[in-house]
Amino acid sequence: MNRNSKPQRRSGSQRQSSDQQSIRPKRPSPKPQVPSSQSSTHPQSEAQQLSSDADSDLIYGRHTVLAALENQRSLNRIWMIPQLLSDHRFEKGLSIAKANGTLIDRVSHQRLDQIVPGANHQGIVAQVCPYEYKELAELINQAQAASSEPVLVMAEGLTDPHNLGAIIRTSEAIGAQGLILPQRRAVGITSTVMKVAAGALETFPVARVVNLNRALEELKQAGFWIYGTSATASQPLYQVNFSGPIVLVVGSEGEGLSRLIEQSCDVLVSIPLEGTTPSLNVSVATGMTLYEIYRQRRLR
Repeated sequence: MNRNSKPQRRSGSQRQSSDQQSIRPKRPSPKPQVPSSQSSTHPQSEAQQLSSDADSDLIYGRHTVLAALENQRSLNRIWMIPQLLSDHRFEKGLSIAKANGTLIDRVSHQRLDQIVPGANHQGIVAQVCPYEYKELAELINQAQAASSEPVLVMAEGLTDPHNLGAIIRTSEAIGAQGLILPQRRAVGITSTVMKVAAGALETFPVARVVNLNRALEELKQAGFWIYGTSATASQPLYQVNFSGPIVLVVGSEGEGLSRLIEQSCDVLVSIPLEGTTPSLNVSVATGMTLYEIYRQRRLR
């Protein structure tokens, strides 16, 4: 393909039919749980309230909670060690959160270990309201307003929150304008995703749609070109001309893109590998592809 020319958008009968990219999934870490009701120093009702509250979730770690405070994310409660109260980085955010009704508890490291067992909480945990997904039309409008050549990422069927969090963090860092997820048979924005994303979700929008194929058609009508990743695609990454508005579609761990989604893509691209490893982790492949997109644009 001539790197200086745009490919013709393929019809369904012309689209490639190929095996899916095989991606080895990571073993997900246990979801942070609230302390057991057996604790003698904390009442059973509090533990029950935290564990059964379907309208909230827990985030933890200094960078993650600080990003939520700086962006004035709705927080129900914050547990933190007393030393952090004198940390100047948290002063303004905590003051605003408290004024907005957030409960702030000074607790010990041991108490935080009970709230998020096994997690690297770094002395602070927060209970947040559910993540607010964007509508697809709103995401498209925001992306087009942010760039003349916006880049959106679509993930089909990811089940590992660590992979999703890594994709969000990488996408935001490299400069993409947003992410699109399916509502069913895929992980959504959880506390683990927020932790791995390390604050990126405070400025990186995510839309959730019922039907990915219909979403792709809407994106095409908005002027986006659809690029899907596949281990067996004939077009290697470095030969593809990534110009104009782009949607990068990546597949699930182990299965890659479904046949139906492949047929909806305008171009399928592969990452040539030289070693004995047959495939890349989906978050790694997404990062490499996004970097190539922006590397080309910086060279213009």
